[in-house]
Amino acid sequence: MKKRTLLLVLGLAAALAFTGCGSKDEEEPSEEPVSIEAPAAMTPAMVATDDEPSETEEAPVEEESDTPPDGMVANPLTGEWIDESLADQRPIAVMIDDEKTALPHFGVSEADIIYEMMNSTQNDGVTRFMALFKDYNSVKQIGSIRSTRPTNLQTFPEWNAVLCHDGGPFWNDNFYKNPFVERFSGTFSRVDNGKAREFTEYALSGDVDKNFKNTGYSKTYNEYYRGEHYKFATRANPNTLEQYPNAETVNKVTLAFHHNNPWLEYNADEGVYYYFQYGGKEVDAGNGNKQVCFKNLLLQGARLEKLDDHGYMILHTNDSDYGADEKREGWYITNGKGIKVTWTKMDDTYPTRYYDENGEEIKINVGKTYVAIIPKEDFAQTKFE
Repeated sequence: MKKRTLLLVLGLAAALAFTGCGSKDEEEPSEEPVSIEAPAAMTPAMVATDDEPSETEEAPVEEESDTPPDGMVANPLTGEWIDESLADQRPIAVMIDDEKTALPHFGVSEADIIYEMMNSTQNDGVTRFMALFKDYNSVKQIGSIRSTRPTNLQTFPEWNAVLCHDGGPFWNDNFYKNPFVERFSGTFSRVDNGKAREFTEYALSGDVDKNFKNTGYSKTYNEYYRGEHYKFATRANPNTLEQYPNAETVNKVTLAFHHNNPWLEYNADEGVYYYFQYGGKEVDAGNGNKQVCFKNLLLQGARLEKLDDHGYMILHTNDSDYGADEKREGWYITNGKGIKVTWTKMDDTYPTRYYDENGEEIKINVGKTYVAIIPKEDFAQTKFE
């Protein structure tokens, strides 16, 4: 089993803290990101005793530990270490426009989880991102922010997240009356990026805190929080999926979204999947044009219901919308392999659970997760290479 020193673990945490901060500020949204030069690599020193050279001594190594470093706790969205002051802080769920005109995105590489799903039956099934951030104050710019569509409504409450968006159709109105729904709509900053107004709204530093203050919403988890969501594998024993005889090799995933035609490619050296769309890399302009990547991929087939002739629709992700024997299929993909899974979700505030072929809840690996909710009729079009 691969081992790392405790020093390397803490160093990695520090490095993630640096990459987690966007580079744009409110006054100068086009400012270039600050470049932080890494320190020179250290080499072992030769130690002489009684004028005789001694062999280089290797530093003792320890197994990667699941005991948090002092002052840190596990992020319930990723399993990664975060400051203990954030333990009970509710995440935000930001609706991010994924039209090509809205690119480049800001803040997406720093999201803990990104959901992608269709938001219309028109325009080749155009998709939208819903990005979840636990430590939202560490991200200087998120967006651009757009409306919420009915297909997103059943998802954000399971994280006890506050929805950040700008409007939406009347189809949403009844759902907003639920006591567990809290949202900030159209209350973020405008950035002059040379585009039409609908592409200029972003959450900048301080915007989220201002919204919490103005609404009186609790920043910490409230009575609708259901507790543990994903079940994480340990750091010392990650889930390789090698225990499943039917696991498939997955080095590339091509998704059945026809507007942006996205795919993800596995980087074996880094152990993550990089996201591409519109024929190129999906990058974060707020984080040095870093390409978006994920440790875990969850693909979820859901029943699509067309609401009208204007493109409005919903993807059903609650058990109550399915018959007892109706199939709810999916895939879990990590570390270059994938397994078929099934899923269940008892109600709007209940976490979605994913189960392997043996009926056991899967363990996902520590790291960021991408969730694609795909219409059932298109699910079989997903391609693995």
